[in-house]
Amino acid sequence: MTRGGRYGRGRRHRRAHGTEVVVVTGATAGVGRATARAFGARGAAVALLARGENALDRAAEEVVKAGGRALPLVVDVADAEAVDAAASRVEDELGPIDVWVNAAFTTVFAPVTEVRPEELRRATEVTYFGFVHGTQAALRRMVPRDRGTIVQVGSALAQRSVPLQSVYCGAKHAIQGFTESLRCELLHDRSGVRVTMVQMPGLNTPQFSWVLTRLSRHPRPVAPVYQPEVAARAVLHAADRPERREYWVGGSTVATLLGQKLAPALLDRYLARTGYDSQQTDDPVDPARPVNLHAPVDGAAGVDYGAHGLFDEEAHPRSLQFWLSRHRRPLAALAAAAAVATGAAARRR
Repeated sequence: MTRGGRYGRGRRHRRAHGTEVVVVTGATAGVGRATARAFGARGAAVALLARGENALDRAAEEVVKAGGRALPLVVDVADAEAVDAAASRVEDELGPIDVWVNAAFTTVFAPVTEVRPEELRRATEVTYFGFVHGTQAALRRMVPRDRGTIVQVGSALAQRSVPLQSVYCGAKHAIQGFTESLRCELLHDRSGVRVTMVQMPGLNTPQFSWVLTRLSRHPRPVAPVYQPEVAARAVLHAADRPERREYWVGGSTVATLLGQKLAPALLDRYLARTGYDSQQTDDPVDPARPVNLHAPVDGAAGVDYGAHGLFDEEAHPRSLQFWLSRHRRPLAALAAAAAVATGAAARRR
């Protein structure tokens, strides 16, 4: 089922056909929350899909405060029919969908031997099949119009797995494979629909406070840690420039993915030594901590975790690597001009 109501009027983001219409899954926390707010700040009409009703309302209020319109919809992305029904409602109430952002996920922090079958199934249904359901719902509407953009929120772990996260890494690898197949099909059909993937670094999101864990110590993102707004800016950039098949965010993502290409066996040994401690704090896990695997915890009893997690003090508000990546063409032109000027000056001596 889907429930929700519209909020606000907002400013108009200028597109050929009027206000930009965006769908964001997992919109109540972390990257999804920051992304929805960022689209709202440029006047988009944003449909927010997630399970927690109270947190959806708070996220919708942020979109409106930023300058957009909001349509919060209570949806479990593991339910294909519910996702498709939500897409229909978005188009009925907001208009044709321009951008669909898949960001919803859930996972389990544990060694492979300690993950139960029902937990693996549920996490995969949300994290992998949730992306598939969202993508298919978007395609049903975008392909006939021959326009639209799908942005998959990925991770460095979509190409390089780490210990204790087999559930998440498996789902992200599956999303990578699914997206590459889809991209080829769209190219074959010469479709105007675009799909791109943004590979993220460790992020300061609330997931570490509610993820199902069997670790002895509190889980954490691998350093260096970035704020979710860094991820949101990358998602908006990818949505505007989807002709690039993939974006990497953060120097750590670049190092990880290059390391996987050049020396995967060496990286195996490095992660075997460092991967356990780097994903846990020194604090013991609270046995009473909430778990969001089967039910939302960010919408119960007035609780709203927002976009940020517990690691604000160390999280970086920007990524120099991604800034350089975004501006690589003008920087290359500037470097070339400088080289020409230097050569000319040398010849005049």
